[in-house]
Amino acid sequence: MERLQKYLSACGVASRRKSEELILNGKVKVNGVIVCELGSKVSDSDTIMVDGLIVNRQDKEYYLLYKPEKTICSVSDDKGRVCVVDLIDTKEKIFPVGRLDYDTSGLLLLTNDGNITNKLTHPKGNVEKTYLAKVDGIVTKDELSMLEKGIILDGVKTKRALAKLKKVDKKNNKSYVELTITEGRNHQVKNMFNFIGHKVLKLKRISYAFLTLDNLSIGEYRRLTIKEVKQLYNYVK
Repeated sequence: MERLQKYLSACGVASRRKSEELILNGKVKVNGVIVCELGSKVSDSDTIMVDGLIVNRQDKEYYLLYKPEKTICSVSDDKGRVCVVDLIDTKEKIFPVGRLDYDTSGLLLLTNDGNITNKLTHPKGNVEKTYLAKVDGIVTKDELSMLEKGIILDGVKTKRALAKLKKVDKKNNKSYVELTITEGRNHQVKNMFNFIGHKVLKLKRISYAFLTLDNLSIGEYRRLTIKEVKQLYNYVK
C-alpha cells in the first residue's frame, strides 16, 4: 500500500505536488469513489481513475534534453507554445524535473518516475546545478564573492554557491560567469545577478548533478542509462 499521490506520480499522471492538487480538486476516484484526502492509501489491486480515465503503472523512462530557448517547462500550454514534452518521442506521460525559464536553454531531465522527481526537486536534495550566464557589465571579484557567500532574495539568504568568471568582453562590456547553486527558487540565477547589478542577457544550464550536455546539440535528447539512473538515486539518498 502507498499514498495515493505517490501512486499517481509513479504512474506518470503528474508530479507528486500536481497529483495532490488533482486529489484535493476531486479529480480522482478509487474503486468508483471520489477520494479527496491526501492520506488515502491504494495498491495495484485498486481501480484508480483521473478525470474518468483509468491509470496504471508505466514502464519508467528517463530523458536528458538540451532544452532550446522559447520552450515551456510544462506538459501543455494554453497559449499554444512549444512544451518540452513535445520534443521527446514517447507514448508515456512524462514530465519535467523542475523547470527552466522560457528564455533559458540547457540541461533538463524528464521522466515518469515521480519518486526520483520528488527526491531531486526537494529542497533537502541539494542537487548541484551549474549555469553559464552572459551578463551586462564587468563582474568583479567582490561581486563573485557576494554570489558565493549568499545574498538576500525575498528576505531569505541564498545558500553558498560557486562562481567563476569565465570570460570578459571589455569591448562590449559583457561578462560570462559560471554559477553553481543547490537551490531552485523562481528565477534565482537572474535575481542573484540583478542583486549585484548585472542583468542576465543569456542563460544556459550546463550541468545537473553529475550529468552534462556532452554530445548533444540544442533540441536533442537521449535516454539515461541504467547506471545513470542508479547514480541519481544514490545522489539524493
